[in-house]
Amino acid sequence: MAHIEFAEGLPGIRGPLAFSPATTKPLGDLVEVLLNGPHTLTPAEREMIATYVSSQNDCYYCQSCHGSTAAQHLGGGAAAYKLIDQVKQDYEAAPVSDKMKALLAIAGKVQKGGKHVTTDDVERARRHGATDKEIHDTVLIAAAFCMFNRYVDGLATWQPRDPDIYREIGKQTASLGYARRDWKKPLAAATTK
Repeated sequence: MAHIEFAEGLPGIRGPLAFSPATTKPLGDLVEVLLNGPHTLTPAEREMIATYVSSQNDCYYCQSCHGSTAAQHLGGGAAAYKLIDQVKQDYEAAPVSDKMKALLAIAGKVQKGGKHVTTDDVERARRHGATDKEIHDTVLIAAAFCMFNRYVDGLATWQPRDPDIYREIGKQTASLGYARRDWKKPLAAATTK
C-alpha cells in the first residue's frame, strides 16, 4: 500500500507523476534529454546506466522498466534481456564494451555517493574512449536515477511483479520516449489485484 493515495492502475513513478502534474513535465523532459536526446551513447547504453543504478538502489520498478526499455532498444529478444540481467549482476563480466564497463563503474560510484568517483575512474573511462560529455552525462544519469528511485520507493508505490507488464512498458518507452508519455493513463495490462 502506497504511503499516499494514487490513481489505480498507475504503477511506480506513474502514480506520483499523475499526483503532481506541476513536476511531471520537467521530470519527463529531464529523463527524455538524458536517455533519448542526441548523444554519442546509444539510448540502450544510457538505459543500461539507469537500469544498473536502479538495481543497485534496489528499486524494482525502475530497474525493470529501464531494463526492458534497454532490451527493446537492443532488439527485444531473449539475448537482449539476458544481457541486461548480466549488466545488473556483474557488468564487468557482461559482454559490453570496455568503455561501457568504465562508465558503469562511474555510475555505481555515484550511486554510493558522488565523492566515491575518483580520478582513476574517470581516467579509465577516457582510456577506453569515453568523452567528457559521456562521463558528465553518466554522472548525471546516475544522480537523476538515485532521485527517481527514491521518489518511487519513498512513496511505497505499487510495483507489479509481472514481467509482461515491464515488457509492455519497455516497448512503449522505446517507441514513444518519455516526454510524449501520458503518465495518467493506466497500463492496460496492469491490475492492482
